[in-house]
Amino acid sequence: MTDVSPTPPAAAPAPAPAAEAPPLRRLIRYASGHRRAALVSTGWSVANKAFDIAPELLIGVAVDVVVRGRGSIVSSVFGVDDRFHQLVVLALVNVVVWALESVTEYLAAIGWRSLAQTIEHEARMDAYAHVQRLELGALEDRETGDLLAVLNDDVNQLERFLDVGANRLILTVMNVVLVGLVFVVISPLLALLAFLPIPVIAFGSLAFQRRLEPLYATVRDRAGAVGAVLANNLAGLATIKSFTAEDREVARISAASLAYRDANREAIRVSSAFVPLIRMAILAGFTTTLVVGGKAALDGHLEVGAFSVLVFMTQRLLWPLTQLGEVLDLYQRGMASTRRILDLLDVPARIVGGEETLATPVAGAVRLNDVRFSYHSLGEVEVLRGVTLDVPAGETHAIVGPTGAGKSTLVKLLLRLEDPTSGTVSLDGVALPRLRLESLRGALGYVAQDVFLFSGTIRENVGYGRPGASDEQVRGALAAAEALEFVAALPDGLGTLVGERGMRMSGGQRQRLSLARAILRDPAVLLLDEATAAVDTETEAAIQRSLQTVSHGRTTIVIAHRLSTVRHADRIHVLEAGRVVEAGTHDELVAAGGRYAGLWAVQTGEAGPAAAR
Repeated sequence: MTDVSPTPPAAAPAPAPAAEAPPLRRLIRYASGHRRAALVSTGWSVANKAFDIAPELLIGVAVDVVVRGRGSIVSSVFGVDDRFHQLVVLALVNVVVWALESVTEYLAAIGWRSLAQTIEHEARMDAYAHVQRLELGALEDRETGDLLAVLNDDVNQLERFLDVGANRLILTVMNVVLVGLVFVVISPLLALLAFLPIPVIAFGSLAFQRRLEPLYATVRDRAGAVGAVLANNLAGLATIKSFTAEDREVARISAASLAYRDANREAIRVSSAFVPLIRMAILAGFTTTLVVGGKAALDGHLEVGAFSVLVFMTQRLLWPLTQLGEVLDLYQRGMASTRRILDLLDVPARIVGGEETLATPVAGAVRLNDVRFSYHSLGEVEVLRGVTLDVPAGETHAIVGPTGAGKSTLVKLLLRLEDPTSGTVSLDGVALPRLRLESLRGALGYVAQDVFLFSGTIRENVGYGRPGASDEQVRGALAAAEALEFVAALPDGLGTLVGERGMRMSGGQRQRLSLARAILRDPAVLLLDEATAAVDTETEAAIQRSLQTVSHGRTTIVIAHRLSTVRHADRIHVLEAGRVVEAGTHDELVAAGGRYAGLWAVQTGEAGPAAAR
């Protein structure tokens, strides 16, 4: 995880006005670095619309040639008197216009699509990078599937709007402006009559936009809910099958999918009503131009060619407005997705790196001083209550205690996945918030109980913490973790694919590969969080032998439930209800006859469960 900001951990949240601004304004602000590309693309769209309406003008000019002959516009401009030659000139102009229309359409499409793809890529990467920078607590209320919906589906919806909707919106606006200018030049009266339906269309569009906005916000939320349930169920297929709950889960997915479908249907029902209303406004405008303009032409107040232009231009003016329904649909879908993407980006990252770097070589002295911590989801309930620990460099310390005592929370604080509510955590005398994140985490090696392996080869997974490590270095780490023997026996050796989350490996194999990954990193401090809790006796023995080797001269902090795995630790800290209630060597704690002695008696079969209370 890369530290990208020197802001202290207590950075203030993003200002409220930014989050409350309309999504389009937020999007423009977000994409401000691409203003030049947007202006160039807009220029091509405007030019394309100008050449697009030119053929209607040429039709009027052609009618003028047939009706007036020598007095036509072509005759006046080009000095050609013969009508046929005038038509030839007009045909050549038409070819040039169509060619320029095609070229500008191509350039506009390339410009907008390139811009859409670029912003799509940047939005996805910015959102993903921001998720990685957020502390775990900021994500605990969000389902993985919902985050996937933002990073994938919402980003794609934004791309569709930028690719198609933005260009169409510009073309529609420029169509009204350019055609309006033609009307004003030819007949101001007909321009006024032709434009009468536009206010109706404009107000109707705004009304539909307000109506559609909450509907598409609901659609995007329902899409996130479907993604969350699907992601959760795919991860728990083994559990679903073991409890024969397939039908129940199909019904649950169906309910979420139907809710998404119904939300979409409601949005589609409202948006589909837009075009028929627009058609009625177009009919009124076209009929007015036809009757009033025709009467003016019959009375000799309007040239026949000009009347022909206006008849065609009326449709050109009003008919594209029917696409406003589709544009509004794309716009509202895109803005609903934009809001979700930018809302995620606006979540402030509390845990950011400092400016200091650990002195090398890192000694590995760890200290927690009066540390208190509460998870956001648990409200004010403290998980850690004034914990003080001192782990000298090079020693092995164990933290034991019942489930829920706060053992794993300590590891999160050491990795700075969370920050304490109060108190300090330091490494080599430097408070963790003052350290650059890469400096801190680069000095730590972490092995979790729930091992996560990436879909890839053994070589890639073991070398994950040390990019560029040679095969010999990888094999050395595997040997230290007592994993080389089983890896060498595999047909593809280091190139063996472990499967998604390492599912092709056994639990013990995954654990040893995870230990090898931490060893290859050669950390100053090795953190083991219940590393042997879910493995068989043989694997546990192998891991214990490995730890005796790799922990020599290295600070090692072991979170353990099985006391037999930590009896040789330099010091054992007994954690209960968020407090350290005992500390000492194994022999000292057993002799003291306290909480640890009771746990030891239960695990060795020397006493009943009551002794552990």
